[in-house]
Amino acid sequence: MRTLVTFAFLAFFAIGANAQSKKGPSIKFDYLEYDFGTIKQGDKVQHEFRFSSDGTEPLVISQAQGSCGCTVPDYPKQPLKKGEKGVIKVTFDSAGKMGSQDKTVTIMSNSTGGAVVLHIKGTIEAAPLKNAPESRPMEKPHN
Repeated sequence: MRTLVTFAFLAFFAIGANAQSKKGPSIKFDYLEYDFGTIKQGDKVQHEFRFSSDGTEPLVISQAQGSCGCTVPDYPKQPLKKGEKGVIKVTFDSAGKMGSQDKTVTIMSNSTGGAVVLHIKGTIEAAPLKNAPESRPMEKPHN
């Protein structure tokens, strides 16, 4: 009986703690990863990560930081009220990159969930050589 009472108390406490954690600002993304597939070196990829403010307080994004200079985010600077939607636009420049890539953008906000990390990834192939000699079939020798 004592175990049952202890279990009921802990369950009640856990439910109450969970309900409190939903209060305050909160950010919810449709998805956290975008795969751009295969592109040529030097191409730029742009993608929009959509999110909503689903907390009880206005959401304020204080910073969005790319993992390198090749990944540049653009984010809303104004507070978003509960239910409002927003977009974080990310531009990835593949110049100087080759092979498999997984770049990140870290979103800092006043959300009770803490920082969120977005991923933009794919594969980069070598770009065609510029000023490369044109290939032509060999001519037959004249006798």
